[in-house]
Amino acid sequence: MIARASREIASGMVVNLGIGLPTKVIDHLPADFPVCLHTENGLTGIGPTLPPDQADRNLIDAGGAYVSTVPGSAFFDSATSFAMVRSGRLDLTMLGAFEVSSQGDLANWKIPGKFSPGVGGGIELAQKARRVVVLTTHTDRAGNPKLKDECTLPLTARGCVSRIFTEMAVIDVTPKGYALVEIAEGISLAEVREATGAPLTIPDTTRPVF
Repeated sequence: MIARASREIASGMVVNLGIGLPTKVIDHLPADFPVCLHTENGLTGIGPTLPPDQADRNLIDAGGAYVSTVPGSAFFDSATSFAMVRSGRLDLTMLGAFEVSSQGDLANWKIPGKFSPGVGGGIELAQKARRVVVLTTHTDRAGNPKLKDECTLPLTARGCVSRIFTEMAVIDVTPKGYALVEIAEGISLAEVREATGAPLTIPDTTRPVF
């Protein structure tokens, strides 16, 4: 899933990788790939994540992972970082999710009854990035679909998600709801349908496998 999602990033993009699964995308990009990665805590030009014994402990991403720099990296305060977000300079943001609706609504910040530090920067990223994609498991730990007709959890933003990457499939959010784009190797169409909590359009053409 993460390797497949990394191919969504094109040369020359400015990309934000959200907390959780998206931060792992960096490890699937070639070392010399020409992309500007952004983290909302104040860094552009992010290199590979590092183990603690090799890391500069002053350098972390928004999720607290140790990261490295690349030639041209820049540091700045949170106000400047979010000015970049709000002014529409991000070509793409990759976010995690608790739920996504078939209209592209995103819920990724709070499960009632459980601790949450707040909605954070996700609300800005989801509304202001030029394209928003989600990396998430297809179901929660209890086996319930995360891809639903309507979100039941508090929303981060409405109508923002364009594409969803899970361990089972790549699914687009279209004006008519969910549409299957690719399916994971070894996963059947019936399994994807059963794990998806809303109607899923299946193309008539051969489905690519990742």
